[in-house]
Amino acid sequence: MNIKSTRYLIIACITFIVLFLMNYIGNSADDKLERALMTAAAGVVGLTAGMWLVYRNRNDDTPHDFD
Repeated sequence: MNIKSTRYLIIACITFIVLFLMNYIGNSADDKLERALMTAAAGVVGLTAGMWLVYRNRNDDTPHDFD
C-alpha cells in the first residue's frame, strides 16, 4: 500500500476517528479532548511509520536473520 494513495488516507482517517472516539468517550478527566487528540494523532503517526517501513521493503527478498 502506497502512503500517498487515497486508500491509505481513508484508513488513516478511520484509525484517527476510532482512536479519538475510544479515548474521548471512555475518559472522565478534565483534559479528555487533548488526550484523545494526542492519542489519535500518535496512532496515525505509528500507522504511517509502519506502512512506510513495509512499503520501503516490499521488493526486498533477502532473508533477514536477527539472531
